[in-house]
Amino acid sequence: QVQLVESGGGSVQAGGSLRLSCAASARTFNSNVMGWFRQAPGKEREFVAAISWSGGDTNYADSVKGRFTISRGNAKNTVYLQMNSLKPEDTGVYYCAAGAGTATLRNNWGQGTQVTVSS
Repeated sequence: QVQLVESGGGSVQAGGSLRLSCAASARTFNSNVMGWFRQAPGKEREFVAAISWSGGDTNYADSVKGRFTISRGNAKNTVYLQMNSLKPEDTGVYYCAAGAGTATLRNNWGQGTQVTVSS
């Protein structure tokens, strides 16, 4: 298991930007792949983006491609989500996730951070 702590959520107007951060408690194989999911009120949690250990491989949901960028910190146990051109439909609780691989990305969750985009 790995503990994940998110930060950086907040409220912003449409078109604005926010940067989310997630710190893992340790550099272990359980954080080989890290990513972000989000959950809007009344909806299921959905995938947003993921990144490999090296940072060389990234994957994005179609709804955020070209607007969001996921990256790793130099220490590799931190992941960031830069969110630009935010839309009201991006509103939700954003959760950091980590796993040994893509198939186990949902094995570890952070507590979530609220992102609210107003029109």
